[in-house]
Amino acid sequence: MLRRLPLPLACAVTFMVMLVALLFWVVPLIFPGILVKLLMPTKASRRAVTRFLIWCGQSWSRSNAVIYRALLPVRWRIELPPELDPQRSYLVICNHQSWADILVLFDVLIDRTPWPRFFMKKELIWVPIVGQCCWGMDFPFMKRHSQEAIARNPKLAQEDLETTRRACEHYRGSPIAIVNFLDGTRFTEAKRIAKKSPYRHLLRPKSAGMSFTLNCMGDQFAGLLDLTICYGPSRHTPLWGFLGGRQPDIVIKGRLRPIEPEWLTGDYRGDEAFRERFQSQMNAVWAEKDELLERMKAERGEAAGCNKA
Repeated sequence: MLRRLPLPLACAVTFMVMLVALLFWVVPLIFPGILVKLLMPTKASRRAVTRFLIWCGQSWSRSNAVIYRALLPVRWRIELPPELDPQRSYLVICNHQSWADILVLFDVLIDRTPWPRFFMKKELIWVPIVGQCCWGMDFPFMKRHSQEAIARNPKLAQEDLETTRRACEHYRGSPIAIVNFLDGTRFTEAKRIAKKSPYRHLLRPKSAGMSFTLNCMGDQFAGLLDLTICYGPSRHTPLWGFLGGRQPDIVIKGRLRPIEPEWLTGDYRGDEAFRERFQSQMNAVWAEKDELLERMKAERGEAAGCNKA
């Protein structure tokens, strides 16, 4: 049905249906839950409210899954490790091409892993509805300093590490899936060229944040869940193609990698030898992912469907 509508109208229809589902969970349940959480006097009571809010978020994801299958003519091809367990914690890494990636990951990981949390810029907490909901569900909000600022004041690097440590320590004792887009930003061909990436479909991986997360809670993770998302060929960007019913298929492939013992204790900032080894290992993972994306494209005889932002 949506394919028969002009793209802006089709996207508006999908967005409005998703907004109704969001408000259904937010107004009667999530916002009151956030207010209750603010008033709770102890960590234990706040954690109990957070569990309720996460259940609401999971229910919202299931509502979206119904909407996607009912409205959007997308062929989902999902290949994930069968041993995934929603009662165990995972560090999830994934390539990043579009804002649609977040919607896709919520859909793919629901009931397969714990409720996924993303590191978010601190400023996003003020985004209406979304920012407050993410705060209530304990998404980690980070204030990251630029490389230029760190070069002027090296102490800021330690501040970033301490912020990551506090965010991760908060999750000890309960299962969680922490999602890290190692690209750092959405992939485009222009960015690939500007950043001189050696990969065809990826930007260079940024390893520091991942190393800090492993330092803080790596022993809690059951493994490193390596996900690769590829969107089928379309004249539109993945987000608008997806919402407008013009995205023919989405392929998600996952691999559960072991977490090396050295990753739990290595000093990324202070140990140059460890930093080089860790970067080399992540570069090897990224090279495999780049080859996988190339094969996924070649299977469809597709030239650039995985490259649009």
